[in-house]
Amino acid sequence: MDLNYTPEQEAFRAEVRQFLDENLPDDIRERVQKRLRPDKAMTERWQKILFDKGWGASTWSKEFGGTGWDPIQQIIFEEECALAGAPRQLDFGLRMVAPVIMTFGNDEQKQRFLPGIVSGEDWWCQGYSEPGAGSDLASLRTSAKREGEHYIVNGQKTWTTLGQHADWIFCLVRTSTEGKTQQGISFLLIDMNTPGIEVRPIIMLDGEHEINEVYFDNVKVPAENLIGEENQGWTYAKFLLGHERTGLANVGQWKAAMKRLKEVAREEQDGQRPLIENTRFRDRLAQLDAELRALELTVLRVLTDKRGPGPQASILKIRGTEIGQQLFEMLMEAGGQDAIAYIPEALELDYNGPRVGSADATPAAGDYFNMRKLSIFGGSNEIQRNIIAQLVLGL
Repeated sequence: MDLNYTPEQEAFRAEVRQFLDENLPDDIRERVQKRLRPDKAMTERWQKILFDKGWGASTWSKEFGGTGWDPIQQIIFEEECALAGAPRQLDFGLRMVAPVIMTFGNDEQKQRFLPGIVSGEDWWCQGYSEPGAGSDLASLRTSAKREGEHYIVNGQKTWTTLGQHADWIFCLVRTSTEGKTQQGISFLLIDMNTPGIEVRPIIMLDGEHEINEVYFDNVKVPAENLIGEENQGWTYAKFLLGHERTGLANVGQWKAAMKRLKEVAREEQDGQRPLIENTRFRDRLAQLDAELRALELTVLRVLTDKRGPGPQASILKIRGTEIGQQLFEMLMEAGGQDAIAYIPEALELDYNGPRVGSADATPAAGDYFNMRKLSIFGGSNEIQRNIIAQLVLGL
């Protein structure tokens, strides 16, 4: 088996690289390369640039306004974007709810929702987890009671990433209490501007407002926003999670982090030898690099399966999140004592106050804290091992 890229694929890489060099705004590139979170306006601006080029949805077919690229082209595009310092596109719309709408939505829903996702005009968030219903998602209690042509939604969702920016939320809601817990769940699309919705911030250890609690108090949702059939939402949720877990492999992002780690490890610190000359550290780095390359090949195997992401996506989720956590742990280690002190304000480009440690080391502690969540969201890694044992290995 030839694992090298073909001349055509290398030509495509060169095309992507040239486009990024010419069109990725310098202020966005600088912010991302310094490990500073791009704001909403920057994310939307970059999505519009990609949309105008016709590259707004690298994983979509041309039928729905996507690029129609094959899996190799998708991997190359994401890798080059990460290496160039482009912000990550919003998975909640492009990779998560959009495939559900394409597969299970009706024609009116496809025409209504998909254009706003690919253009970046509509920002989506995910309403799955609840207090007491995270890994055991089927125990969710947020209710949706049908009244005429509307559902009345009451309940709470939590850990809602970037919900403070969202125009829409796709929610799992309970429409029946009969039968098993997996039964009676429906998939509902809800306008975040609807009266009765309250978003409360959750501030993380790194000082960022990335996640939220979302409350629903007698929220009136048109019945036409129901995806597929009532009480069949668990089927659609599992389909969506397959796409989410494949995306959590994050190969392009981890390659960019690996490049940064190698650069930091080669630098001299306070007159001492570069960390790369430490045999134990170098061995760990080589091992992690090999595991990342193996993950990339496994992602390609899953993406080229015509059946789409199945339970094998759980393997990608586990390995991708574990590799990501190890990368940022080693980055913090490579920064040494400079990486320990953490000043959230120092992550802003206009910060002129006292700075402990080097600028490159400043985000390390925040990144390390943030990456702890990787093995939990999208279905905890313990749950993924159960899925692999039952549905992949047949144990």
